[in-house]
Amino acid sequence: MSESDIDLPPGAAPAEADRLHDADDRLRPEYVRRVMAHVEAGETESARALVEPLHPADIADLFELVDSDERRALAAALEEVLGGEVLAEMNEHVRDELIDTFEPHEVAEVAGEMETDDAVAMIEDMEEDEQRAVLRALDPDDRAAIEEALTYPLESAGRLMQRDLIAVPEHWTIGQVIDYLRAGAELTTDFWEVFVVDGRHHPVGTCMLSWILRTPRHVAVADVMKREQTLIPVDMDQEEVALRFQKYALISAAVVDGSGRLVGMITVDDIVHIIQEEASEDVLLLSGAGEGDINEPVRESYKSRVRWLIANLATALVAASIIHMFEDTISRMVVLAALMPIVTGVGGNAGTQTLAVTVRALATNQLTQSNTWRAIAREIRVACLNGLTVALLLGVGVAVFLDNSLLGMVIAAAMLTNILIAGLAGVMVPLALDRARADPAVASSIFVTMVTDSIGFLLFLGLATASGLVT
Repeated sequence: MSESDIDLPPGAAPAEADRLHDADDRLRPEYVRRVMAHVEAGETESARALVEPLHPADIADLFELVDSDERRALAAALEEVLGGEVLAEMNEHVRDELIDTFEPHEVAEVAGEMETDDAVAMIEDMEEDEQRAVLRALDPDDRAAIEEALTYPLESAGRLMQRDLIAVPEHWTIGQVIDYLRAGAELTTDFWEVFVVDGRHHPVGTCMLSWILRTPRHVAVADVMKREQTLIPVDMDQEEVALRFQKYALISAAVVDGSGRLVGMITVDDIVHIIQEEASEDVLLLSGAGEGDINEPVRESYKSRVRWLIANLATALVAASIIHMFEDTISRMVVLAALMPIVTGVGGNAGTQTLAVTVRALATNQLTQSNTWRAIAREIRVACLNGLTVALLLGVGVAVFLDNSLLGMVIAAAMLTNILIAGLAGVMVPLALDRARADPAVASSIFVTMVTDSIGFLLFLGLATASGLVT
């Protein structure tokens, strides 16, 4: 495909716009280059004509694909299409970078186009004085909704929920509901179910749109609604909300305050983002890589990573001190120095495997107090089988190739014991952090690595010394 093939006229059909994507549904590099060429040449109409056929999520991707110093020029050229839908889909670091160039009234205008949860996500990280200026510029109804959301804890259902929903009294008929939906010009247009409330505005049931459409007008809502529903407390952590959606296969759910009043709803499209964020967060926390976002400023990435590297350096000194204790043993049998990394390396991998399984089980509520000991026993059995297999292979290999059966038995015993300890550490460390109300993904890998390295060196060199292998 030549670069000229991707010039599209204004109002191009979606089928034509599809030519801008590769087989993996990513924007083609030549398309990105062509857009930026028009922007740099001051040909804003041509640039806008290329971008207008795209979905808001693709426009957001376009901003993320260009260099940081090109984004302001691109935003100026695409001002007419850079609305709330695009900013809602944008990476938070890229969005914050663009928002910094907006005036408060411009931010307020964009926030007014967004769902409440998206507007809150955009405003919550702003400086306090800028935040107040934006809130003052908002429509009173939007300001009230956003200010209320900002009072809830970070990453809670209150920050995640939407205020625009459909709620009807339980004494209505289906006909009254249909007339209300048709006559209410100000009602939200995006919903899958109608919430049924009592006189105190407490949710008492839900009614799917398909039921409303297929039920005669004279039938009472209370006769067709589903009374069993999953209610989300407004202060519930978003990770727990996601688990409930996953467990009960929800499309939407009512959010209630401390008195049980209906205050909002959460929909599955918001939960998809949360599941992805939480899964990525746990993986990155295990590695100490911070947010792990390629758009994160270098200074922030440095600050989030270096502290874990320093902590890792401290734990590595523990292992180094153990090696120093056996300096005389190593000097008299140099081959031990070549074999030590095998014991610690395999043990570390075994511990990481168990750690990953345990952290995931804790995050998804598969591992609770009721099955903790069963999970520990299971991981010990797995570690025992793995240890026996690896120890047998390594012991026989060392005995044969180095013609030293005693050395083979020593390294096999060290390997078996270290893998068993690694398995136990891999499950006990995150469990201990979880019981202490700390995130089990944070720092677990550092502690497990310290245990496997230190114990591995101590076992191998200690057994070699005690067995009389080194004379």
